[in-house]
Amino acid sequence: MYCGFGLTIHKRLGVGLPEKTYERFMVKELRSRGFNVKTQIKIPIVYDGIVYDDEYFILDMLVDDCLVVDFKSTDQVQPIHKAQLLNYLRLSGKRLGLLINFNEQNIGKGITRIIN
Repeated sequence: MYCGFGLTIHKRLGVGLPEKTYERFMVKELRSRGFNVKTQIKIPIVYDGIVYDDEYFILDMLVDDCLVVDFKSTDQVQPIHKAQLLNYLRLSGKRLGLLINFNEQNIGKGITRIIN
């Protein structure tokens, strides 16, 4: 379902734009259809049961408090990008993530689903 919005944006904007541009229009598409979307969410690191507010990572997007979306606009998604999203899922307690690389000619090849 969410992947369809990526396809729409990819068709309209094409490849090679900054990640923030794709994020902005993904927010627009999702919110216009009633989804609850939050962006650039700071998640503090919890280590040994202690919350470190000064150490955090930032989620590009959280949809309906369950789907983490990480945007890329790179020549090729690297294993570290997938590992990073998996780590975001683990540390945020979320189960499902999408890694979307808008720099692919075929957006279907640019979408990776990751489950924690």
